[in-house]
Amino acid sequence: MSKQKKTVTHITRAIDNKAERVLWARAAGRCEFDDCNEIIYRSSVTQEPVNAAEMAHIYSFSEDGPRGWKGFWGTPKDLNSVENLILVCRKCHKLIDEDTEGVRYSTELLRQWKRQHEDRVEMVTGINPSKRSHVLLYGGKIGDVNSPLDPALAMKAMFPNWNPAESRAIDLSLKCEHEDKSSSFWVTEEAHLRAKFEREIRPRIEDAKPNHFSIFARADQPLLILLGTLFTDKVPASVYQLHREPSPNWKWKDHPDGFQFFVNRPTGKGGQPVLVFSLSVKITPDRIAQVVGADVAIWELTVPECHNRVMQSEAQLSMFRDQVCKLIAEINATYPHVPHISIFPAMPVSCAVELGRLRMPRADIPWKIYDQNHKLGGFVPALTIGEPKS
Repeated sequence: MSKQKKTVTHITRAIDNKAERVLWARAAGRCEFDDCNEIIYRSSVTQEPVNAAEMAHIYSFSEDGPRGWKGFWGTPKDLNSVENLILVCRKCHKLIDEDTEGVRYSTELLRQWKRQHEDRVEMVTGINPSKRSHVLLYGGKIGDVNSPLDPALAMKAMFPNWNPAESRAIDLSLKCEHEDKSSSFWVTEEAHLRAKFEREIRPRIEDAKPNHFSIFARADQPLLILLGTLFTDKVPASVYQLHREPSPNWKWKDHPDGFQFFVNRPTGKGGQPVLVFSLSVKITPDRIAQVVGADVAIWELTVPECHNRVMQSEAQLSMFRDQVCKLIAEINATYPHVPHISIFPAMPVSCAVELGRLRMPRADIPWKIYDQNHKLGGFVPALTIGEPKS
């Protein structure tokens, strides 16, 4: 004879009304099966009200069932408690029940899904709508090193000004296999970034619920500039800067006393216009001439002391935006007929993104952006943003 399964005989499978109400509230009327999230209080076809929910036991009602009582924290009556129930649609309940060994859908996995779903509901419904912001991560390959970003660090930096609009960050990060920043690298990365932006970001901008983004990015500077141009300054956004000390974090720091930017203009207006950002390191004229020749007019935005920790405060980033707006307008007015402006960036990641956001597609001359490549011994052309004027 087969082994007789032990069952709870002094209680029934009936869930009391109070537990059912609490479970529905915690799940927000959606299936808690991971990545299902289906609405279970109306028909997905006719939109008519319908109860398509089922309450599945995480630890089986039967002691020797597929998800037996080993590790169960309570008494038999606790089997029908909210903590041991997961609200699911009928299709997902069938999947769980068909796992007769309880291996694929284990108690640990079901408890994890329940916790994640209910935490997400509590977080999202508790957010003040005026302070909700989409969290965007963009990490790319810098040299030979990939730059994965930690969503927890990003969300921590937003508080108290903003709260995450969703439990998960929007990750646009790319992993290109091309080496040494070849022409194939830039073509592939640009295409992937544009495609991901259209798929992940554009619908959220158009939906405008909310219409604010918190941007955390660390990648090659031409790609960061491109990311900024995709947003433009018409989409409300907060751009953050990665700080390495005392430990990696994105939280803005106090504004340094006496900080200011300086603009160095060319003595003459002849030659091809070049816009140089000497903020993280100093870019010398010979490095520019090595790439584009000596017949150039160099416009430079710089600081008294260039270093990779120059951008500390949000006020500095605001000063950067103001200075760059004026500078680009001046260059556009001075060179109305040139085919493009050559841009040589050596600046913090937040500045690179903001530079792109400041670009006015219909008014600005195309930008030809260069990238420093140590393996190739200097700057190389990376991306051109903007169409030539007719």
